[in-house]
Parts: sequence; C-alpha cells; structure tokens
Amino acid sequence: QGQLAESGGGSVQAEGSLRLSCAVSAYLRIAWCLGWFRQAQGKEREAVVTINDHGITTYAVVVKGRFTISKDVAESILYLQMNSLKLEDTAMYYCASGWSCEYSHFNHWGQGTQVTVSA
Repeated sequence: QGQLAESGGGSVQAEGSLRLSCAVSAYLRIAWCLGWFRQAQGKEREAVVTINDHGITTYAVVVKGRFTISKDVAESILYLQMNSLKLEDTAMYYCASGWSCEYSHFNHWGQGTQVTVSA
C-alpha cells in the first residue's frame, strides 16, 4: 500500500526559501487530486495548494505568487517550492491525496513536516 511521506521542512529566516517534497508512491497513479495543506499552532488546517489530474492548480490567496506546486510523475514526488517566506507561513505542512480537490475528499495524509520562519 502506498504512503505519503513529506520531507524538506526546517527553520528559515523570513524572505528565505524552502522546498518540500512528498513521496506519494502508488497514490500518484490513482489519486485525482494532490495537495499541500498546513496547520499552524492553535489554528485549523488549511489548504495551501492543490493540483488535479489535469494539472490545474488552485492556490490559497496568501501564498499565490510565492509558492509553487509541481509533481514529478516518473519519480512519484510532489513538490512545494516556497519563496519569500513570511513569519505567518510557520506551520506543519502536510501532503495529501484525494478523489477530488474538495477539502473533505482528501482521504490520505502524510505525517507532516514542520516549517518554521523566523525574523
């Protein structure tokens, strides 16, 4: 059975960059939608960006222009390039797969990787 495994998190100063990776294995072949989500301490989990099977992306307004999602189908890896990071981007970041890009339809989740942005 496939797994979702995030990596690439860490600590970075504001305006810096990080690239998150998610090994999606078998799910990349069958999932209609993949996405990155985040949950800051004391807040609800929110969608950062999703990409469907046709390559159509939907970004949260707060990250648009700074974050870029991509996927390497051959390697079965989902990426999130994060540039111009802000303090408010600090959160646990999760990758997920689902049968549609509706939030409630994401039914497989990774364990998460922490991103901490400091001044």
